[in-house]
Amino acid sequence: MGNVLTIAGREIRSYFSSPVAYVLIAVYLALAGYFFFALLSAFNTTLQIYSMMRNPELLSRFNLNQMVIVPLLANLSVLLIFIVPAITMRMFPEEKRAGTYELLLTSPLRVSEIVLGKFLGGLVLVLLMVLLSGIFGVLLCVYGKPEVPMMLAGYLGLALMATVFLAIGTLVASFTDNVVIAYVGALFALLVLYTVGWLGDTMQGGGAELIKYLSITDHFQELTKGVIDTKNLVYFATILIVSVFLTHRSVESVRWR
Repeated sequence: MGNVLTIAGREIRSYFSSPVAYVLIAVYLALAGYFFFALLSAFNTTLQIYSMMRNPELLSRFNLNQMVIVPLLANLSVLLIFIVPAITMRMFPEEKRAGTYELLLTSPLRVSEIVLGKFLGGLVLVLLMVLLSGIFGVLLCVYGKPEVPMMLAGYLGLALMATVFLAIGTLVASFTDNVVIAYVGALFALLVLYTVGWLGDTMQGGGAELIKYLSITDHFQELTKGVIDTKNLVYFATILIVSVFLTHRSVESVRWR
């Protein structure tokens, strides 16, 4: 475990010793703040209009979670599709380009320690971004009355999605020594995973159900509704474990060439 933490610390320092981490966090929070302001402004404007109509039935339909938090989390999940590959694209390609990859593989470290250490280092940065975006939920709790359990379930879904995205990006990065290919490859894989459910909507039968199950958006949307189902947790855990295992096999194959 000590070796894993050492590699993770090395990864974290590499992120924050350059402008990469700061730029990614700043871009993520700036866009998240814009989405939050736009959604909240639209909610307040619509609420004022319906309040003037003095119709209690219409006002009862207004839900802060459904009109602000759910679309905010959906927008943040899309941002992660573009930001996470920028984190993972340097994990292995930079080592290969600098010539330190061979030294790392010939060291006494186990392959599992290398893979887990690099993944854990990236995970700290990704979860930090998700945690910082929680400030918008705190603001809603201070100045509004959202359904807190539903909101927490939604942020849990965002954290799980970010973790899975990171695992897939790490896997793609282990195949190449080119950061551009690593970024584009991870971006393509995440876009497919995010949008494959749309294909399922156009199909019928068992194949459609399978494709919908593979779609990460369907599981994420259930969590944003406050539904923490074992089926969804198993899905995220399965994608994570398979991705880390395949990354291990990819790195191990290089060691034995």
